[in-house]
Amino acid sequence: MSGRKGEITRTTKETDIDITLNLDGGEVSADSGIGFLDHMLTAFGVHSGFGLRVSCRGDLNVDGHHTAEDIGIALGQAFAAAVGDKKGIARYGSFYIPMDEALAFCSLDISGRPFLVFDAQFPQWRCGDFDCCLTEEFFRAFAMNAGVTLHIQSLYGNNSHHIIEAIFKAVAHSLKAAVKLEYDGTLSTKGVL
Repeated sequence: MSGRKGEITRTTKETDIDITLNLDGGEVSADSGIGFLDHMLTAFGVHSGFGLRVSCRGDLNVDGHHTAEDIGIALGQAFAAAVGDKKGIARYGSFYIPMDEALAFCSLDISGRPFLVFDAQFPQWRCGDFDCCLTEEFFRAFAMNAGVTLHIQSLYGNNSHHIIEAIFKAVAHSLKAAVKLEYDGTLSTKGVL
């Protein structure tokens, strides 16, 4: 199946965002104005196998909060549009990712019931120009707008860069598994997600 695509343009007084997401693949590019966030979004796109284009101009003169959160919102909206009625998808995905000394885990359900459980500590508070606490804000915004129940855990790690990168990759691989087309109908006793 092709054409599982979501395109979102979101403009506020704080950010101006364009996102294109294709669950069936494509080029990956990210330009958020925050180098570390671009690195994480690129890793997310590559490891999920999704086509992803992110462009954002935000109020970085304030800090990176609005940029990270609003990209999470728009990416969640693009994901919801791309996955559509969820017919045929595997629905669930879980994955562990080691990154040197760090180990992260993600388990998720594309259920239509948004929820985030986030259990991670960051020994260093910044990675480049990115405040590590914004990782949770990004994934909360994504989960709430994508309609995904999302559980993220950092089991251990000493380097915040490694911890965050392992988290992004674990989420990417979990989503890759969950959007795989495996059924003729919908994987729900209710018949709808």
